[in-house]
Parts: sequence; C-alpha cells; structure tokens
Amino acid sequence: MPTKPSTGPMCTRDSLVTDLRAMGLRTGETLLVHSSLSSLGWVCGGSGVVVMALLDALGESGTLVVPTHSGDNSDPAYWGNPPVPEAWWAEIRASMPAFDARTTPTLGVGVIPETVRNWPGAVRSCHPQTSFAALGPRAAAIVDGHALDCRLGEHSPLARLEEGRARVLLLGAGFESCTAFHLAEYRVPSPRTDNSFAVMTPQGRKWETVRDTSISSDRFDELGAAFENERPVVRGTVGGGQARLFDLADAVAYAEGWLSEYRPRTSTT
Repeated sequence: MPTKPSTGPMCTRDSLVTDLRAMGLRTGETLLVHSSLSSLGWVCGGSGVVVMALLDALGESGTLVVPTHSGDNSDPAYWGNPPVPEAWWAEIRASMPAFDARTTPTLGVGVIPETVRNWPGAVRSCHPQTSFAALGPRAAAIVDGHALDCRLGEHSPLARLEEGRARVLLLGAGFESCTAFHLAEYRVPSPRTDNSFAVMTPQGRKWETVRDTSISSDRFDELGAAFENERPVVRGTVGGGQARLFDLADAVAYAEGWLSEYRPRTSTT
C-alpha cells in the first residue's frame, strides 16, 4: 500500500533548541515536560533528538523531568479502554508483573518520556502507576521517596518540583495532560479510593491495595483555559507544535481555587 508523504516542518536538533530558547527556557532550570512528538512535525532523528534539544536548552546544570506512567498495572475491574472479561480478573491480579523502575515501560504518555526513561543516567521514581523519570543534577532528589499511597500528591515528585520552583512545558500537549493540576486535588476536599497494583517487596511480588486520593483529569481543559487567561503563560511554537510554558507552583495554586469552585468533589475517607 502507498504511504503518505512526510509532512513538515522538518525539525533538527539545532532548530528545536532555537525554538525552545525563544520560548524562554533557561539554562539551569528544572523543567517538567508533557509532550507529543507527532505535533512537532518531521523530526530528523526522532524522539532522541527532542531529548537532546531539551537537554541542550537546559544545559548541564538543568534538570529534565517527564511522566513515565504505567497505568496498566492496576485493578482490571476498573479497566475500560478496553475492558476485559470479569472471569480474567483474578488471574490478572495474580500474574501482573511487579513494577520495576528499570524495565517497566511507559503507557499513554508518548514516545519522548519512554526515550528519557531509557536515557543514560536517567533515574525514575518507584510508584507502579505514576512514576516520573529525570535527568540532571536534581534528578535523584526529585524522584526519591515517591510513596505507594500518593500517586500525585505531597509524597510524589510533583511536590518536589513545586518546592524547586520548576516550570512546566506543554510541548504539543494540552492542559488535559498537566499533572501539576493533580497535586491541587490533594489539597482540596476529594474522595478517597482503594488503589491496587503489583509491586516487588523483600518477600517477593505482591498484589498491593492502598488508600489514596481519587484523581481525575475531568475538566482540566477548562481549568487550563482559565489559568492561561488569568496567569502568566508563555505561548509559542516549537517545530510545528503549539507549546506553553508556565510556573508549576502557580498552576497548582490556581488549580486549588478553581477546582474548589468549579469542580467540587465530596470528601470521604
């Protein structure tokens, strides 16, 4: 079958660095990136070149962080895309491979985070569903201590990024991908829920269930639109993709107020 011709623009490592610096990326800063490779156009060298460009723009003193989530390590009773037969659930819970920060692949976050996860020197947090990977001098401090009962809250890399005055780059991705908003969910009244996954313990593999805050990206697109209308958000173009750059702590603080007013949720224990 005939294939479609490649569409542009054509991006190189140098052109991406130029675009990123024009957005205002600063040498030495800590940056959380949510990304879509396909939005950039045709990248000469693929996802690895995007990572190189990000590292070039941040410099040796900067730290790059990406979500390396693996949401398939979860209770099959709640799977919906696609669901699996109930008759399979018990065997899935018994057989799901335990999370391994070194080898467990990402799911649903794009090829750029998967590339960072495998990059020489990358370190990764140890939550079996919502891990983050990082490169740079602050990487270890950011990913350390990610608690099993805190997917995206105070004991996750998001809180460490907030403390470190990190910024967020949405690189061809929308606000529905903005994990910083989830940190706000832990600071407003929110339901609690059981959360299950396979983990490795000193005694071996275990199917673990913990109590955690319920998280949802419902209406994050509306929240993001309101945030960039009222707060400083740099908008620009990287390759052929739209990009947004903003302060993570500012986004979390804004989201706390917005979620409380426009998306209230019943708090239960």
